Amino acid sequence: MRILVQKFGGTSLADGPGRAAVVGHVRAAREEGYAPVVVVSAMGRRGDPYATDTLLDLVSDTPDLPLRELDLLVSCGEVIAAVVLAGLLRSEGIPASVLTGAQAGIMTDGQHGRATVLAVRPEAVRALLEEGQVPVVTGFQGATADGEITTLGRGGSDAAAAVLGVALGCELIEIYTDVDGIKTADPSIVPEAATLRNVTYGEAVELAHLGAKVIHPRAVQVAMASRVPIRVRRNGSGSPGTLISSAVSEGPGAVLYPDRTVTGIACVRNQTYVKVEAGKTDEGLLDLFDRLGSAGISVDMIHINGERVAFTVAGDQGRQTERILNMLELRYALETGCAKVSAVGAGMHGVPGVVSRVLRALSSAGVEVLATSDSHANISCLVREGDVQPAVSALHKEFCLAEQQREAVPFKE
Repeated sequence: MRILVQKFGGTSLADGPGRAAVVGHVRAAREEGYAPVVVVSAMGRRGDPYATDTLLDLVSDTPDLPLRELDLLVSCGEVIAAVVLAGLLRSEGIPASVLTGAQAGIMTDGQHGRATVLAVRPEAVRALLEEGQVPVVTGFQGATADGEITTLGRGGSDAAAAVLGVALGCELIEIYTDVDGIKTADPSIVPEAATLRNVTYGEAVELAHLGAKVIHPRAVQVAMASRVPIRVRRNGSGSPGTLISSAVSEGPGAVLYPDRTVTGIACVRNQTYVKVEAGKTDEGLLDLFDRLGSAGISVDMIHINGERVAFTVAGDQGRQTERILNMLELRYALETGCAKVSAVGAGMHGVPGVVSRVLRALSSAGVEVLATSDSHANISCLVREGDVQPAVSALHKEFCLAEQQREAVPFKE
């Protein structure tokens, strides 16, 4: 049996035309000889009747709502979407049955709101497939061993599709969204940004972590561990989208295209830049990072130079960071309204001159770089938010990314 997992996001299910397109994709998969398994998100976006954010708004004024009950509430959005879609599939002559995440065998720990998947036992899904039915599974959720409903946090529907696909031994995971695939940059910043036909798993994870929101990095990491390819496509389009798959060789420098140094430009806005006088001993610095960690504050772009340390935090954690700095009586300076702009590409590993090209391109565009960081697959620069557009555009032009659109490599068994 050739199993294909198809995940449809909230915008794909938000209205009649979108749902009709979903039915078309499911029908096409069956006609191509696949046994599709459908995973759904809640329908629509904030303000739409059954979207997750709309459900959360219902209890925004309710103090101290237990996380267990919050999970029960928000899990309803996916159940509604699954029932609506399954009914529509049956009305179009496609046999379908709904399974909740728990019924599909997604077992999690008890961390309500951000549960971790511990195991997947997809016997119920397989049974429906053997009957010739299309299982329609609620994404974003699972259950503990005691049967408590849990949700997987943001990106949970992508993650649910990935863990199900791996457990079922599927040939391919398709993620349907409202864009053509992964772009070389945010098209709202760079209108000429191209759809990338192929990226490696590692590049997709880096792009997602560094600001590209098309697919959640957890889903890519799960698929990567079992070498299950993922295709990101626009709902209702015949475009092949972006294929996420293995590189042609192993190791940190493995690439799909040896001549492709940079694959895409990503951006994370609303960053706060923190500079601290740490003193002559390490105790103050260690205490600072201990307290930041205990407060759940993630620190990025760390640079230590003698008695001084600089780092970034998410903008919404800036005030809490400032309170901790004041509590420790440390001297510091904060700059809000920053953004992390990153050039991402597996092909840059070991290639001399890439950092120089990045910095020269930004300098030529009149962009001041406040801080930098890098790994084997990205070079990141902290800039002011007002410089995001010229920074992203300059890097996109420097690495000729508008010319990089390529035909996807056909998926082979």
